[in-house]
Amino acid sequence: MHFSSQSFKYDHPWSHVVIGIWHKYPNPHCTHVVTVDVIDRSVDPDTGIIRTERVLGCKQKAPTWIVKLFGGSEDAYVREISFVDPATQGATITSVNLSLSQFATCYERIQYSPTSSHQTMFTQTAEIQARMAMWRTMTDNWRVGSFRGSSKTQN
Repeated sequence: MHFSSQSFKYDHPWSHVVIGIWHKYPNPHCTHVVTVDVIDRSVDPDTGIIRTERVLGCKQKAPTWIVKLFGGSEDAYVREISFVDPATQGATITSVNLSLSQFATCYERIQYSPTSSHQTMFTQTAEIQARMAMWRTMTDNWRVGSFRGSSKTQN
């Protein structure tokens, strides 16, 4: 198992950053995301929290030999659930890979919170687990590098 985290500040108000969440894909900097399907969206009548569940369709960046070895394809899917609380100005997005999850799983959590009226803190954590002991080091290191690189271009 491998953990990774990073954070930085956007020089934009929280409301602008959260609007950007809904327009994150499609994105010319993230051409690997090819489809976005909203599975469910609801607003809690008591709290006003907006919950959205989506499935992202991606073109996998896994090494070809891994995809062939495990019988996968270049198509990969990720389940994403977001919670946006306008009252407290908090936003949390969690995601997990659906494709090849029997071999490796990446749990990602992103949080957005205002630090001032014109800045928003972005915090991202990931827990990466390879299921087969002999592949753990190799796949964990590859996925952490992929995770860190993509977070800089997606946001």
